[in-house]
Amino acid sequence: MLDSAAAVRSTLAAVATCALGRRVTPDDLPPAALRRPRCEVLALLDIADPDDACDRWWDGAASAIPVELFPGILCGLLALRAQGTAVGVVTVQDPDRLRSLLPPALSEMLDVVVTRQDAPPKPAPDGLHLALNRLNVPPGRVVFVGDSLTDMTAARAAGIVALGAVWGWHPPAALRAAGADHLLPEPASIGPSLLHHLPLIDSA
Repeated sequence: MLDSAAAVRSTLAAVATCALGRRVTPDDLPPAALRRPRCEVLALLDIADPDDACDRWWDGAASAIPVELFPGILCGLLALRAQGTAVGVVTVQDPDRLRSLLPPALSEMLDVVVTRQDAPPKPAPDGLHLALNRLNVPPGRVVFVGDSLTDMTAARAAGIVALGAVWGWHPPAALRAAGADHLLPEPASIGPSLLHHLPLIDSA
């Protein structure tokens, strides 16, 4: 939902700057930085204790960088809600960070929110199971949209249709290899048409 690539790169650079005591820019990050765990990226920049660096500086750096929704996402979710479809989020973000990221118009329409404080993070399916329990719906009546390999793995493990968003950080082939049932080509794919994928798993 969120166009966070530039923000994550800037946050990585800011954390590296604090840890190394010299200016690091997004251009200094290693190749494919967005597809690697953040601590791995920081280690490649010769930061001795990436976990400690993230604990110290990540949240502060990230909160100072604005993030916007991809165009069309909000309209698509509103259309889903208008036809009675529940909408939720399962995220690795903590509640405070998530509140700062999501615009009020989006936050108000979410029927369920599961953060890293509620359940083990993806690729574990626990967060998805918790969301299903809170909504009181079976896995076969749900689709999960994600742009990461862990999103696809978690959805498949939970028995949920996994829809890969190819406008995110990972190429289509990688999303397929991680378990995506279908690929969504653009943010405008978000909407009632997502539910067309449900019979595919119901009839399996």
